[in-house]
Amino acid sequence: MTAPNRNVLWANALVDELVAAGVDAVVASPGSRSTPLTVAAAGHEELTVFSQLDERSAAYFALGRARRTGRVTPLICTSGTAAANYHPAVMEASEARVPLLALTADRPPELRDSGANQTADQEKLYGDAVRFYKDLPEPAANDRALRSLRTTVARAVAAAEGADQGPVHLNVPFKKPLEPTPVPGDVPDDLPEAAERGRDGPYVDVTAGAPEPGDDELRALATELGDADRGLIVAGPADPPGIDPESVTALAHATGFPVLADPLSGLRYGGHTRVAPVIGNYDAYLSADLAGGREEGDDNSTDAAREWADPDLVLRLGASPTSKRLRKYLAETGADQYQVDPAGRWREAEFAATDLVVAEPSRLCARLSRLVAGGSGDLDWRAQWEEADRVAEAVHGREAEELDEAVANGESDSVGSGFHEGDALRAVASALPDPVTLFVSNSMPVRDLDRFVGPTTANVTALGNRGVSGIDGIVSSALGAGSGTTDDLTLVVGDIALYHDSNGLLAVDRCDVDVTVVTVNNDGGGIFHKLPIESFEPPFTESFKTPHGLSFEPLAELHGLEYARIDARPDALADRGESPVERAQAAAADVAAAVSRAHEEEGSHLIEVDTDAEASHRTRERLAAAVERAIHGESAARGEGADSA
Repeated sequence: MTAPNRNVLWANALVDELVAAGVDAVVASPGSRSTPLTVAAAGHEELTVFSQLDERSAAYFALGRARRTGRVTPLICTSGTAAANYHPAVMEASEARVPLLALTADRPPELRDSGANQTADQEKLYGDAVRFYKDLPEPAANDRALRSLRTTVARAVAAAEGADQGPVHLNVPFKKPLEPTPVPGDVPDDLPEAAERGRDGPYVDVTAGAPEPGDDELRALATELGDADRGLIVAGPADPPGIDPESVTALAHATGFPVLADPLSGLRYGGHTRVAPVIGNYDAYLSADLAGGREEGDDNSTDAAREWADPDLVLRLGASPTSKRLRKYLAETGADQYQVDPAGRWREAEFAATDLVVAEPSRLCARLSRLVAGGSGDLDWRAQWEEADRVAEAVHGREAEELDEAVANGESDSVGSGFHEGDALRAVASALPDPVTLFVSNSMPVRDLDRFVGPTTANVTALGNRGVSGIDGIVSSALGAGSGTTDDLTLVVGDIALYHDSNGLLAVDRCDVDVTVVTVNNDGGGIFHKLPIESFEPPFTESFKTPHGLSFEPLAELHGLEYARIDARPDALADRGESPVERAQAAAADVAAAVSRAHEEEGSHLIEVDTDAEASHRTRERLAAAVERAIHGESAARGEGADSA
């Protein structure tokens, strides 16, 4: 059947090509100028349309879904500020290498720069953040124009999902009529079949390739790895769809290298940790001061540094690690550092890496594992990391033997006192179902996950927005991730981030996504207690900590979420045990029980955990000192600090 007008023909062809390229869902926001695209998407039997009222939330929803699935979920919006609201998510997608495709409807060219209503300059709106941009021609009902459109759509999806994956922008102008109103003579009856209805499959079938070194370069790298006595594999946050754990495990066995796995690397959690030497508590015991102590003639090193062995080679996978302490430590070791990146981009901001290896990391690790010879490594080297991780885990778990040792080494007897926000992350992790998708907010939640939740065999897919590390769009990103999997979904989010994206909870009902939201409410920006500005009052409280005094129970009621509240502040826990450790354990048990109940019951839940930001930070400091003393001895030094997100 011939389309009623050229806009319908154009939009149908565009949507057909998206589906032919493997797209199975789009996120559309209401608007007039985008009507042809929305109608075409809604009418396609093979496409799920998620309807989002707010374009900013829509973009982060699509971002989260692509982060979980590894496939692009296109966006559809009207003209004007609607397209501008995509920009934060476009920035995140660019830096985090998440596939994203923005289809922004626009006024026809003659109305641009004319004062016409709801008209702005949308050409190259997102600048250099996008991998591919095209201002599409106005819809035309002729063979060549339709073939060009289908080709462009195929190219756009391929660019979004390519080796340097990320956001793509197609600006799509339409004249009226925007609805499927018949316009006599607008679409000729003799259009070629391939132009009007496409081919059997994609109009352009893109064969993706994976970059990798040549055979000689690969053998040379394998020799370097095999010759190293003390090597490390450091895995930062993974680009979707993730790094293959089996490939990394095989390389770890071939070389004898421990794997320092970021919580967002896809390697810290899962069944492979039964056999792979995965290390996860390093943020608690590494520092720049620890590096370089075994070099001859270094009279300035601490006793701890002289006892601690540093790596002589580091293979780095993924993005820059969440842990600032790990990044600073690696920079000071003087080791040869091989940064692996499939797009050949630089992702190491200490500028200490010595080599850039342009390769797809999973395939590279698999090939290297078969080539490395004699790389058993130093057995004491691996034991050093495993013992340090064990001690850190014991201190974080308030195990009496390790706490007693810390006290004996000079720490006060309040070393493990008080519930802190890291305990909340540990409690949530202990109560998660298996499998589960765990989305963590920026600011303190991702840092607490990094430091306090070590490796486990549970099938946990941990995700977060670490591209530009903003606190906006966290709720929407999590719900988007939940829409792309049958796993249970848990979101751990700070109070400011939840407030910032509270309208994202509309997707619970509109997009049919169940979630357990755990909000750590410390009444403001708790992370600023980690920064020197804490000592400057004013303006610290009013301009940085920004207390708000809000409870999120009305928000849960507004969106139909079951609500539970746990007051874990010191005064509320005063009668929950005889010692600070007992009170902390009681609060953690409450959090774990609430998370377990939420996952056992139907529907979505919001669990509010009230904490004291300053008390939490002081407890983190005491635990950090206890870990360093237990591992490195009395002379251990510590330098705290954090970026703001």
